[in-house]
Amino acid sequence: MKDIRNIAVIAHVDHGKTTMVDQLLKQSGTFDAHKEVGDRVMDSGDIERERGITILSKNTAIIYKDTKINIIDTPGHADFGGEVERVLKMVDGVLLLVDAQEGVMPQTKFVVKKALSFGLKPIVVINKIDKPAADPDRVINEIFDLFVALDANDEQLEFVTVYAAARDGYAKLNLDDENKDMTPLFETILANVPKPSGSDDNPLQLQVFTLDYDNYVGKIGIARIFNGKISKNQNVMQVRADGTKLTGRISKLIGFLGLNRLDIDEASCGDIVAIAGFEALGVGDSIVDPNNPMPLEELHIEEPTISVIFSVNDGPLAGTEGKSVTSNKIEERLQNEMKTNIAMRYENIGEGKFRVSGRGELQITILAESMRREGFEFLLGRPEVIVKEINGVKCEPFENLVIDCPDEFTGIIIEKLGKKRAEMKVMSPTGDGQTRLEFEIPARGLIGFRSQFLTDTKGEGIMNHSFLEFRPLCGSVERRVNGALVSMENGVALAYSLWNLQERGVLFIEPQAKVYTGMIIGEHSRPNDLDVNPIKGKNLTNVRASGSDDAIKLVPPRILTLERALEWIEEDELVEVTPKNIRVRKRYLDPTIRKRMAKKLG
Repeated sequence: MKDIRNIAVIAHVDHGKTTMVDQLLKQSGTFDAHKEVGDRVMDSGDIERERGITILSKNTAIIYKDTKINIIDTPGHADFGGEVERVLKMVDGVLLLVDAQEGVMPQTKFVVKKALSFGLKPIVVINKIDKPAADPDRVINEIFDLFVALDANDEQLEFVTVYAAARDGYAKLNLDDENKDMTPLFETILANVPKPSGSDDNPLQLQVFTLDYDNYVGKIGIARIFNGKISKNQNVMQVRADGTKLTGRISKLIGFLGLNRLDIDEASCGDIVAIAGFEALGVGDSIVDPNNPMPLEELHIEEPTISVIFSVNDGPLAGTEGKSVTSNKIEERLQNEMKTNIAMRYENIGEGKFRVSGRGELQITILAESMRREGFEFLLGRPEVIVKEINGVKCEPFENLVIDCPDEFTGIIIEKLGKKRAEMKVMSPTGDGQTRLEFEIPARGLIGFRSQFLTDTKGEGIMNHSFLEFRPLCGSVERRVNGALVSMENGVALAYSLWNLQERGVLFIEPQAKVYTGMIIGEHSRPNDLDVNPIKGKNLTNVRASGSDDAIKLVPPRILTLERALEWIEEDELVEVTPKNIRVRKRYLDPTIRKRMAKKLG
């Protein structure tokens, strides 16, 4: 296949990238007619399917009119921004998807900035034009203003626009055209995405942009061929990011078509392939001709901004619910994660504790959720931002925060964020009784804010944020206001005692839950911590009395997910993660030690 196009699909989270790729796959005839194809086929992981988000960039290829189109579906969450940045280096064009109702969002700005800086000319796809409040004209103006603000050149400013409803499988060049199929988008891609530069006759140059792992063949590098040809069993040279040169052989060469990976014998310039045969393969490594080595420029990988301590579970219920509980098992699992996930780092800090750093809470909680499903048990500490020294000044990460919420909640949101050192930049009504607020806020201020935000906006608010830059440390940020209800006994929680405790605050547990001394069973309605007894039963007598034999009515507890638990805890608290439960507990379970430590810190 000589004619090749390489494109990436970029957008803010939930603007329809994966659904769009689905339609391109289905309508290009890449799948056999009799084959049943599900929705969001590119989101292959269980967690991706459950949450409806893309975590890892994935590539596929379709054949349309004798042209092979390599498509890379990228994540839309700011936490996975590092993935997007690397992918953009590998393609010659991008489809920029923007929701016809929501318009330009924080992550749209991030991905557009990167695409323009690499000199790419985006094809703008206004998606979800079938939404009731869709306003494509307003959105196009927003995109144009964004391109101007990001110093786009004249060629980039003359972007092509396609209108689409990916879910319903149609695209069109004018809003008045009939809703048929995706042909207008296919034709736009062929006409506007440049063919790959480079030549088959030049010495080999190939660069790895994503890693995969296979138990049989080891590390697999997904890479683009910038120059030359590559074939199976070919002897090549690997040039690492630090300049180290290693010789090796391509033991396996894999091509992509639809959802399939096919073993191939050779591939030519411009194609995207997967290679195996290198033990120490890393993202950004170049594979070159040993006789004429010309390595490519290394890839910039975003620095982590947040860290969480993973440690061995030392609670009374340790080992009763999970299989992998030792520090060796946890470290081995973290090492395996780092083989393919280059946006994260980990270090062993002794005493069975590991500091895991990443781009955001979501990235770290997804790792924790994966480990939990694999049978691991461990403790997580409160997320902390990574402070860097720049020119002798201590700096912390700042985020660009965009909030869409009903008008009546704007006052309380502005007040709450003010206490978290947020600075409001934009406030604009978007119609339909909604207002959009934009802030610049230290990343510290966002830790624990989401659950508070959902409560304040009665679940109707939407918040999105993306990394802005490192700035000098600002003052202290307001923390959690309420204290904790802490169990003072080991045993099983009883409905009678929970019924008596529920007026003290919000409970996290149900009757018959196992509890232990130092475990947090709820949020106190006051600022102080309160030791309570959740296992106390009713003293039974043989005298029946009206009034004291009331039916026990329990308010449903607030079930903590991994994210909510991580956001909720303070520095002296931990999240206990097991395959069956997520609990929160005090760092020091014994109340006397706890008081002594509080005095020491106080």
